[in-house]
Amino acid sequence: MTKSIFIASSEPYTGKSVIALGLVNMLLGRAQKIAYFKPLVSLAAGQQADSHIETMLSHFQLPQSYADAWVFTRQEAMQYVKEQKQGKMLDTIISRFKTLESASDFTVVEGSDFSGQATAFEFDMNRLIAKNLNVPVVLLVSGENKSTADIIQDAINFWQAYDLQDIQVLAVIANRVQPAQADDVRQLLGTQLPQDVLAAVIPADRALENPTIGDIFETLGGEILFGEEQLSNSVDNFVTGAMQVPHFLNYLKDNVLIVTPGDRGDIIISSLQANLSSSYPRVAGIVLTAGTVPEAPVMRLIEGLQNIVPIMAVPTGTFETTNQIAGIRTRIKPAHTKKIQLAIDTFNRYIDQDALDKKIVMYHSDAMTPHMFQYQLTQWARREKKTIVLPEGNDDRILQAAARLVAQDLVKLTLLGDPAVIAASVKRLGVDLDLNSITIIDPVHAAEYEDYVQTLYELRKNKNVTLEMARDLMTDVSYFGTMMVYKQHADGMVSGAVHTTQHTIRPALQFIKTRPGISTVSSIFFMCLADRVAVFGDCAVNPNPTAEELAEIAISSADNGKRFGIEPRVAMLSYSSGSSGAGEDVEKVRRATQLVREQRPDIQVEGPIQYDAAVDPAVGRQKLPGSEVAGQASVLIFPDLNTGNNTYKAVQRETGALAIGPMLQGLNKPVNDLSRGCTVDDIFNTVIITAIQSQD
Repeated sequence: MTKSIFIASSEPYTGKSVIALGLVNMLLGRAQKIAYFKPLVSLAAGQQADSHIETMLSHFQLPQSYADAWVFTRQEAMQYVKEQKQGKMLDTIISRFKTLESASDFTVVEGSDFSGQATAFEFDMNRLIAKNLNVPVVLLVSGENKSTADIIQDAINFWQAYDLQDIQVLAVIANRVQPAQADDVRQLLGTQLPQDVLAAVIPADRALENPTIGDIFETLGGEILFGEEQLSNSVDNFVTGAMQVPHFLNYLKDNVLIVTPGDRGDIIISSLQANLSSSYPRVAGIVLTAGTVPEAPVMRLIEGLQNIVPIMAVPTGTFETTNQIAGIRTRIKPAHTKKIQLAIDTFNRYIDQDALDKKIVMYHSDAMTPHMFQYQLTQWARREKKTIVLPEGNDDRILQAAARLVAQDLVKLTLLGDPAVIAASVKRLGVDLDLNSITIIDPVHAAEYEDYVQTLYELRKNKNVTLEMARDLMTDVSYFGTMMVYKQHADGMVSGAVHTTQHTIRPALQFIKTRPGISTVSSIFFMCLADRVAVFGDCAVNPNPTAEELAEIAISSADNGKRFGIEPRVAMLSYSSGSSGAGEDVEKVRRATQLVREQRPDIQVEGPIQYDAAVDPAVGRQKLPGSEVAGQASVLIFPDLNTGNNTYKAVQRETGALAIGPMLQGLNKPVNDLSRGCTVDDIFNTVIITAIQSQD
């Protein structure tokens, strides 16, 4: 049974990290224990560790040490070959690999980086290692500065070099291909490679390939004067500011780095002003050369500005500085979280994962790990794309999440807000969000506004809502977004990054209403713990539910847990377990448990039960021996909002668990609420959950 895969490149700078990050992310969606192994590493002078190994281990929190992930430096490997000790070197690599493989469900092996002069040595060594490890390979060629014919020829030659050695090739990927060439390369690869080899093309992406301001600062040295918090800004091009301002402004392009002597206050100020202007491209940063800094009045002016781009001063002259910048080759490092996510998104977008998955025979587990859960969510969302409306389109976090959702092609998005303000925010944030790929609606000026007003009036006139009141309410983005869902102009809504829970769900309760047979709207969180995913309910809506409401919450939570791949074993939580306690609160939980058993005998439920007895097998066996739920509960129902809200937050903060939600349950159409302290990840995950809900 194949439990490993080898990533090999044919030359330097093929973008191998995109494939490695994407593969590990994909495999973590299918197995619990993934290992990463890079037999040969190349360390520059003074470099203590391979940054890519550090990135892989830290980002995915892989359960292995840095020392387990590599064996030899490139220089050591060359010395072994020179001394004719190649066999000993291979034995060591195989032994270390087998130790790692035996402790893992799957191992991703990455070939060397071609960072030295003897590239032929590394080409042969990667092939030799893959052959001796006896693992299938994914081959990667670069399309950078190549004609279509050259790309195809390189790919075929590379495949033949491995095929002639009887090494199984799963896929051949052409990376960094110019977008205009992509379709031709994809078609030609598909026709010239064997049918059992997956052919894929990844278009060149400046955001992945170009350095960040931080990379440039690390290379140039010097001093950061302003904007240290924006060192992750991507640099797509650079221009020398050595001309008069009107002429200089004509050379500005998106994400430009401006290189100019520090005494050119006119260039510096005009660059900062251009960055603030909606008429000019975004400026990534400014490098001041020749060891000079702006004079005191200019520095004072800059200090009083808002949204200052990174400005650094370097000792080298302008010519030498620009040459150094032009030679920078970026690597994805642990701190490059935006690039890591972009790399994963790029892999997901251009690699046929279902086809690749069929070629990989691997260990399968019935356990639902957090990464499996998140991976499964994206797969479900992509299966049937739905339209989700985000009423708070002016919020920075919403725009950043929207960029990720669009990049992965998971949903169709509608943002509410002023299009000009949203466009300006996208530029200011530097997010890669094509505004033509989403719908932006300003409620007051929307073509649907009058129709929505009339509909709201008809729905609520019996509740003393006048036409004028309806007109006023429909200027509220929460009402407008909810009406879009009601009128089936959107499949679901996610809000609450700015607005309160009550503000978000009030319109839904007023006219979307609850599903037939359900009287209680409640919420659940998917708690992604270290080794499992649990459902917590209700932690956001009902302050003090009755026994009947608690039973309904438990049933809804169990059904939704199952809907999202979690086998429901329901624990009705209380401060006592079984028959050991008495009191009004305990009796409420006991009554709710009985109602669940009567109404849904198919659901495994236990209650009243304490939290430790619900989740700890040893405690569960001691307090409730013979219970099917005790010690292995997957759905935990809290007796009141005070307990539920505090518990989920305590678990989240103390364990580092990811809390996805709250997801509202019981409504006719999916409307979900965010916390005002939500992160971009929270928004991303909640939109996906809402899309999946709307598929029902």
